[in-house]
Amino acid sequence: MSAEFGGPSGRQGRISQWLRGRRPKQPAGDGGREGLLLAAAGAGLPLAPAAHPGIGYGCSCDRVGCPTPARHPVSFAWQTQSTTDRAQVERWARHQPEANFITATGMTHDVLDVPLEAGREALERLRLGGVEVGPVAESDDGRMLFFTLTRGTPEDEDEWWPCELDCHPETMDEHPGLRWHCRGSYVLVPPARLPGDTDRAVRWLAGHGPEHPLPDPLTLLETLTDACARHTADEPGHPAPAWPLRH
Repeated sequence: MSAEFGGPSGRQGRISQWLRGRRPKQPAGDGGREGLLLAAAGAGLPLAPAAHPGIGYGCSCDRVGCPTPARHPVSFAWQTQSTTDRAQVERWARHQPEANFITATGMTHDVLDVPLEAGREALERLRLGGVEVGPVAESDDGRMLFFTLTRGTPEDEDEWWPCELDCHPETMDEHPGLRWHCRGSYVLVPPARLPGDTDRAVRWLAGHGPEHPLPDPLTLLETLTDACARHTADEPGHPAPAWPLRH
């Protein structure tokens, strides 16, 4: 009788199965979210917690009229706070389950940020040319993010310059529509949620996740610039503002 009770087809087995079925399920995607964040940190992308969408198109921060809702770090010390430490990223992800995350650029990597349609065109050309593109993310706010090696060299401070040099209007003729995020900047790292519709997000492009090595930005720059020039020519009078805005 005891063997039957403890067996997989016995009463105890049925009770255990029933109890397992009664346990509250974990929110969908939590494990995937943490895994993707750890993969990004493991690839050398320093992370820090960011705001998340509030009500409607709002932001979780307490700033009235936040100019970059759900797209900015939660701490003013984000540059020094950003880390690739697995244990710290795990703590943040578990203690702040709704938070987005940013990755600070100009430390180990830069990001070439282009209009979505221009990015798709460039990506196809790069693939046809046999160029190793590396990690690429798509954002539902109409941008594509190409993650590259940094052009800065931490050992030589003279080789660094801030992201603002690529964001001022006088630089837009050289790289129309392209924003080069380097020192002093950041971007949202997937998975991230955007304000508005519940499915608006920043996600890794299929086949271009953080497991791929970071390319030299100069191997992508000419193709991206050409695609951006055609894109901006199709939409005269609508220059893209520099992003992220200072918060």
